[in-house]
Amino acid sequence: MFKSLILAGSTAALLAGAAQAADLPRRAAPPVFTPVPVFTWSGFYAGINAGYAFSDNRAIRTIGNNGPGAAPVVAPFNTSTVGNVLANRRPGTFRSEQDGFTAGGGFGFNYQFTPGSGVVVGIETDIQYTDLDRSRSFLSTLNDPSTFRQSLDFLGTVRGRIGYAFDRVLVYGTGGLAYGNVSYDAQFFGNAAARPLAYAGRYSDFETGFAYGGGIEFAIPTDNVLNFFKANAVTLKAEYLRYDLGSRNVLVNFTGNAAVNGSYTSRFTTEGSIARAGINYKFGSY
Repeated sequence: MFKSLILAGSTAALLAGAAQAADLPRRAAPPVFTPVPVFTWSGFYAGINAGYAFSDNRAIRTIGNNGPGAAPVVAPFNTSTVGNVLANRRPGTFRSEQDGFTAGGGFGFNYQFTPGSGVVVGIETDIQYTDLDRSRSFLSTLNDPSTFRQSLDFLGTVRGRIGYAFDRVLVYGTGGLAYGNVSYDAQFFGNAAARPLAYAGRYSDFETGFAYGGGIEFAIPTDNVLNFFKANAVTLKAEYLRYDLGSRNVLVNFTGNAAVNGSYTSRFTTEGSIARAGINYKFGSY
């Protein structure tokens, strides 16, 4: 009988424990950890930009080329083309700085060796409209006008890039090929009442050279109002470029009998700087 009481008590205790356990809340499953993806600059991108273009220390240099029968070069030096330059009747050196608006677009590809922070290399090509078309005039003490005009219609580049990314901030240097269409024009007038055109020369062609510079680029969140194209990343950049398309001689011939009166040679140079800001859209990780 005593064993029966012990068995009955044990059974009751087990049933009471089971009932109490049934009333306890169930333990929730541990949350699933989802790592935040690390940003990478790798991938193709395309974008637009706008800014300010300007030249500095740009000088047009002119020399005289005496033809057969030219008068000797003696004071006051205004009896031949060589003498005219020496007497400043035609400017030997004439400054012709330019500045204006620029806008364009381009595309490229970056590769980042280590996502997050690390070295980034890439290649980029772009093309810009440049508002660099100016005419400048010189008036000598003998009242002889000289007019120079030069323009850069557009500027394109194909450049390599190398930089270092601090997560979403990229600092880089860049350099490579530059090209564009340049135009040079020189007109020298006489000092008669009508100021007739006495000498004229012009050159217009496609030129190549080089460009180099650097910049900083910042990736902003993709869920912003600027992400019209649903890109993987949207980046804002500020950039400086220095370009040089070289120099070109322009023969400025006499509009009458050049064999007797000779000619001038004016040397033009196309180089300058661009400071611009832009926005790029990156598509894909690779």
